[in-house]
Amino acid sequence: DSDLSMRTLSTPSPALIFPPNSPGFQNGRGSSTSSSSITGETVAMVHSPPPTRLTHPLIRLASKHQKEQANIDRLPDHSMIQIFSFLPTNQLCRCARVCRRWYNLAWDPRLWRTIRLTGETINVDRALKVLTRRLCQDTPNVCLMLETVIVSGCRRLTDRGLYTIAQCCPELRRLEVSGCYNISNEAVFDVVSLCPNLEHLDVSGCSKVTCISLTREASIKLSPLHGKQISIRYLDMTDCFVLEDEGLHTIAAHCTQLTHLYLRRCVRITDEGLRYLMIYCTSIKELSVSDCRFVSDFGMREIAKLESRLRYLSIAHCGRITDVGIRYIAKYCSKLRYLNARGCEGITDHGVEYLAKNCTKLKSLDIGKCPLVSDTGLEFLALNCFNLKRLSLKSCESITGQGLQIVAANCFDLQMLNVQDCDVSVDALRFVKRHCKRCIIEHTNPAFF
Repeated sequence: DSDLSMRTLSTPSPALIFPPNSPGFQNGRGSSTSSSSITGETVAMVHSPPPTRLTHPLIRLASKHQKEQANIDRLPDHSMIQIFSFLPTNQLCRCARVCRRWYNLAWDPRLWRTIRLTGETINVDRALKVLTRRLCQDTPNVCLMLETVIVSGCRRLTDRGLYTIAQCCPELRRLEVSGCYNISNEAVFDVVSLCPNLEHLDVSGCSKVTCISLTREASIKLSPLHGKQISIRYLDMTDCFVLEDEGLHTIAAHCTQLTHLYLRRCVRITDEGLRYLMIYCTSIKELSVSDCRFVSDFGMREIAKLESRLRYLSIAHCGRITDVGIRYIAKYCSKLRYLNARGCEGITDHGVEYLAKNCTKLKSLDIGKCPLVSDTGLEFLALNCFNLKRLSLKSCESITGQGLQIVAANCFDLQMLNVQDCDVSVDALRFVKRHCKRCIIEHTNPAFF
């Protein structure tokens, strides 16, 4: 019974976050009721609540004097909770060990809508287990308040840690595990199956993740079980380089509510995968297929089916895309606001012209490393895209100062201009600065400052 009571009222230590040999951890080492001395790893420790009062007379007098001098103790509870709301998870655990009042305030459910853990050495599986156990104190086995878990860069996170989250946090809405390369499809399956409200999922850098579905067999291209859908709207699979068209097909079939999808450096994706995507996910607003070298103009034809819903598109370094693909996008996606086509060397002034005349509300454009774009293309941009705020022309060999002056004379709201490695004169840069006073110019001309 006493063990159960201690487990119910215990406080996770800052050792959840810091290694045992860190200075911040050693300050509180003496108050632990259970510990582990494993060298070189972060461990989860459990502490009992601070005592209501101190018993030694001298300590009691010193404590009384300090209490009289501590203005923070005069703040009402709601102000203290507001202050605590700005603290990360590890500091909140520290505050819970100061005194009985701080303990009760630090574990106010309103402060635990988010858990944020970072660091390569942290034993994050243990940390999540101890934290969720404490958060389940009032509602056994269920964390009703926890909505966001961010454990980016925690390389020691395994499927066991995600299983803990899936079992205890049915109200989870946001999960970020970027850079946790030990995560597999099985762990993702557990989360999306047991957390029906999950809307934001970031598995970037999780190279073992090849599918997101409600079926354990990732390779089976089936419709969701019993008509169920995954409610994910934001999905980042950057650097999931094992992802193939088949996996993308399964993702699209189960995640039909997607509005933001990032597939940067998913190098095995082809035009066929994009075709599957457009069949099921017709609400996509932001899409990135940067560095997907097999995506071509045919893929652009599929993406163009999103029509006016598409606002953000990144096709950087997709070398198979030419003016033909840009024409597809410009013709059907008239409300496009952001386009990154850096390194698409097949794009010329003709493609820029068609883009400028059809996507007049364009605010950000990156056509760096497109050697076939010249001042002629810039003139079309300047005469049609008056709302342009960000323009990158880095390493555009055919750009001169004349083209920049035309842009500056028409796009007064320009805030960022990148002309690094471009042959532009100091006079042209000064002209831009005079007409676009808020513009930050990135350049490689040592005479301009």
